[in-house]
Amino acid sequence: MEFITIIQVLDSTLRLSTPLLLACLAGLYSERAGIFDIGLEGKMLIAALFSAAVAYTSGNVWVGMLAGIGASLALSLIHGLASITFRGNQLISGVAINFLASGMSVLVAQSWFKQGGRTPSLKGDARFEPIELPGALTRIRDIAEANPLMQVYSELISGHTIIVYLSLLLVPLTWWVLFRTRFGLRMRAVGENPAAVDTAGVSVVWLRFSAVLICGVLCGIAGAYLATALQAQFVKEMTAGRGFIALAALIFAKWRPWSALWACLLFGLLQAIAVRFQNIQVGEFTIPVQFMEALPYILTVVILAGFIGKAIPPRAGGEPYVKER
Repeated sequence: MEFITIIQVLDSTLRLSTPLLLACLAGLYSERAGIFDIGLEGKMLIAALFSAAVAYTSGNVWVGMLAGIGASLALSLIHGLASITFRGNQLISGVAINFLASGMSVLVAQSWFKQGGRTPSLKGDARFEPIELPGALTRIRDIAEANPLMQVYSELISGHTIIVYLSLLLVPLTWWVLFRTRFGLRMRAVGENPAAVDTAGVSVVWLRFSAVLICGVLCGIAGAYLATALQAQFVKEMTAGRGFIALAALIFAKWRPWSALWACLLFGLLQAIAVRFQNIQVGEFTIPVQFMEALPYILTVVILAGFIGKAIPPRAGGEPYVKER
């Protein structure tokens, strides 16, 4: 395999892993605070719809992304009210959000644009365009003839949308917030022993709602990326299980930011290989493309089944907190 081909696969890996990474970090904040959220898929989906719809209507992709974040936050508030305020079952609330987003996204898109549950294609300022870094080559022929360092710079480092770079910066930022700030310490503590946090005079409800809202913002950005950067429109069920893959990556990473990055890159690599190579030849045996496309989902099942080591979630995760009187 040529070096430039490897770089192109890694370039696709970055693009495809970005929504996974954003959703994984979203789940990381929520679950570290003790709120299990399997509604990541639904929040991404509803954010994808509203970001594409508003971006097309307004002609401004940033307005579209804000609309997507707002829609995701609305579902996050519903999840917070159900699981924190009313102490409902967090898993059932997440499933309900997924069902709600799945049906409502198609219904709203069909009512709004009459195009079979999708939005019109986005062009110009209505979508995120790649950022070409200074000195980077843009023509495919020039990149292919350049030296390896220039190929890495022009093909792998340059040419991504701003959300790709933002998602990578969010990894060290999340690590710093969770492990180097008082807010992060309290958030981790409320996921382990909320009674101790309450005894110290810190509001458990406030901390958990903060985590849920952060989760909503990150899911909104992930959904906006899908519809306005990775693709140029909203289509039915375009998240394609990415929310569940992000949950599997979060478990695989054992709820740690840097490990979450590598886990999401792994899933993105599998998707990139499936897109790049239709059939992979191993000796005399040909691996069909259908198997490669299913591999991320197979790995998700394997991780969730507990075959990749033992992952211990926050001790108070999934349990509503009832203040002692």
